[in-house]
Amino acid sequence: MTEIVPAGSFLGRLIGACPDAWSRYTDHPFVRGMADGTLPQAAFRHYLAQDYLFLIHFARAYALAVYKADDLADMRAAAATVNGLLDTEMSLHVQYCAGWGLSEAEMAAIPEDPACIAYTRYVLERGMAGDLLDLHAALAPCVVGYGVIGARLAADPATVRGDGNPYEAWIAMYSGDEYLDVVRSSVAQVDRLAEKRGGDVRFQALSKTFTAATELEVGFWQMGLDAV
Repeated sequence: MTEIVPAGSFLGRLIGACPDAWSRYTDHPFVRGMADGTLPQAAFRHYLAQDYLFLIHFARAYALAVYKADDLADMRAAAATVNGLLDTEMSLHVQYCAGWGLSEAEMAAIPEDPACIAYTRYVLERGMAGDLLDLHAALAPCVVGYGVIGARLAADPATVRGDGNPYEAWIAMYSGDEYLDVVRSSVAQVDRLAEKRGGDVRFQALSKTFTAATELEVGFWQMGLDAV
């Protein structure tokens, strides 16, 4: 596993239950292309524009988490994430995308790719049909996976770093302490929810949700490659 996601944590167990899907997600050719700087820049720009739309739906999913929560602590945690996404993350994403020649108006107007539709609507559907733990099982591959990927790329001596890699800023963002703290908080929150909401008894169903969301992450990377 990784020190970010302990193997004995509930998320560690979910990852361990879908090793093939997790490997295809975290070691996708899109990810390898960012590591060595060979990813076609058109593929990355397509990904960035769709990620803007994805973040909007992600904020909706966390707003749903506020509704699904049954205590103030979980409500406040979800509300803080909504505020962070809308007030900070979206602005940072727009600023980053500007460096790639993408304006916010362009990204807001771009047609939503079927891969983005499939992924975001699946997350929302699992949240609406299930409870807060079901929703977090669908959200976790994105939140946790990016930290796992970022940390691995940063630690790999084969990763091209610095000005020689146009994806250096992406790697630095998702391997940085600030983001990895978000990942660790998510791992701990899922552990708490699993304990409160019978995660062990429901593991098979939750694993199915987590695996499906991981497969949709694979599709999201592939979407970028297919665009060129």
